[in-house]
Amino acid sequence: MSEQGAVEVAGEAVAWGGATDCTPAYIALVRARYGGRWVCGLCGEAVEDEIRRGLIGAEEAIRRHAAFRRSFRSSPPPAASGAGEHLIAAVLQLLRRGLESPRGPPAGRPMKKPAGMGAAPGPSVALPGAC
Repeated sequence: MSEQGAVEVAGEAVAWGGATDCTPAYIALVRARYGGRWVCGLCGEAVEDEIRRGLIGAEEAIRRHAAFRRSFRSSPPPAASGAGEHLIAAVLQLLRRGLESPRGPPAGRPMKKPAGMGAAPGPSVALPGAC
């Protein structure tokens, strides 16, 4: 089998310890992105979201996500009668977490670069339909 079609176990994910089957090329890409650490796809999305919201580096975002995951896993499971209350508490926790995170620039307004970093003078124009 060629290396392109080969699949191997990537190792334990940083946040939850699970293993995933991936190609060696994908494993190398993920490890390069996260400083040699394996981060599964779902955790990678959460880490990237932390980076965007908090304007922090990958290492700090991984640390925050792992801490959130540990606190979630250490909470006791809900009683059958309190499942609705548990859901409400979980949603409130997510909302608080989102409100406590530092914010980036408002949507549609690009973040200004410091002087000398290639920032163009004057206002920027957002094109309709542009990402």
